[in-house]
Amino acid sequence: MTSLEQRTIAKVTSRLVPFLILCYFVAYLDRVNVGFAALTMNKDLGLSSSAFGFGAGIFFLAYFLFEVPSNLFLERVGARKWIARIMFTWGLISGGMAFATGEVSFFALRVALGIAEAGFFPGIIFFLTLWFPAVYRARIIGYFMAAIPLSTVIGAPVSGLLLNMHGVMGLKGWQWLFLIEAVPALVLSVVVFFYLTDRPADAGWLAADERAWLVARLDQERRQREAVRDYSVSEALLNPKVLALSFVYFGAVATNYGLSFFLPQIVKAFGVSNVQAGVIAALPYLVGVVAIVFWGRRSDRKLERRFHLAFPLFVAAMGIAASTVTDDPRLRMAAFSIAGFGIFGGLPVFWTFPTAFLSGPAAAGGIALINSIGNLAGFAGPYAMGVLKDWTGTYTVGLLTLSAAGLMAMVIVLLLPHDTALERVQPDTAQG
Repeated sequence: MTSLEQRTIAKVTSRLVPFLILCYFVAYLDRVNVGFAALTMNKDLGLSSSAFGFGAGIFFLAYFLFEVPSNLFLERVGARKWIARIMFTWGLISGGMAFATGEVSFFALRVALGIAEAGFFPGIIFFLTLWFPAVYRARIIGYFMAAIPLSTVIGAPVSGLLLNMHGVMGLKGWQWLFLIEAVPALVLSVVVFFYLTDRPADAGWLAADERAWLVARLDQERRQREAVRDYSVSEALLNPKVLALSFVYFGAVATNYGLSFFLPQIVKAFGVSNVQAGVIAALPYLVGVVAIVFWGRRSDRKLERRFHLAFPLFVAAMGIAASTVTDDPRLRMAAFSIAGFGIFGGLPVFWTFPTAFLSGPAAAGGIALINSIGNLAGFAGPYAMGVLKDWTGTYTVGLLTLSAAGLMAMVIVLLLPHDTALERVQPDTAQG
């Protein structure tokens, strides 16, 4: 690595990554805080486990429908304007969740939130491909996606405390949770508009030689991918490998959301308070913070992707399955924590697969399609968990279903071809 490369990557990382982590932290918290609100909200609104699971998951049906057009629009108008718009509208609607009065309004608000947030995550993944060469992407995406487990590590205890605001100014605790946790999104929407830079060529905060090196390096990688195959948007959307990756992501997302929406209720059944439930439920996500950073860096260092994705999927599946064989709270949380390593460890590695062979509008469309199909598991996982809980009276069958989804994803990864040669560009070829 040349000193120019080291200096440039360090500057881009420090400028963009901490801020994007903050944005995704807020996004993910506003997406899943309904799991903590459910500790008291379900009773107030008369929601059964099935109704709650449907409402928690219906977010992702709307998300699915609007994901691809949103990301293509972002590629056209730039991340700065479009991400700001997304954050402002989801902040308004997330706060509006406080005014749900029953099943119908709860479902409607979750649909609206899905529409508002569509395009945020795949938009940021696409945005990162415009700023970081391929050999850095697993670790950079890992840093960014650390916001997922961090949102629970920090957000779970905070959400538990906010539930204790019950009765303040005549509002329920879960209403305060939605109102207060919506404010950061509204504030950050303004900051995004003025802070982000759409592309390296426009980065006045880079020195001239740093900007020239980064533009040349990324352009060299783009030409290398397109020399193998230059995909149009429609070709990317119909590509069998893109569709296979969508099913891999479906399995990975199922293990995540199926567990995250119900873990607070599973923990609450241990006989603890709301605040204690928030702290205990954060443990698997604390493991996830370590996994998502460590495993992404390891994958980049070895420039190996298939094992680094298949192994975490296996660990996630086995950890979730192991949680069903004991009623001891300590052993169950140990199993969930093992699962946390797998659930989060593979996520940054996963996104190196599509970005290795797609670029430009094809990458924007392909990433969005993978994310939208994969996130249908955000509907299927929680809904299946809720229905199976109502049918059986326990979470066992639902958890085993999530485990099976993780194993399905692992098998597809092992069968899927992936050429890491497309990620290798010698620095001196990108200096011109």
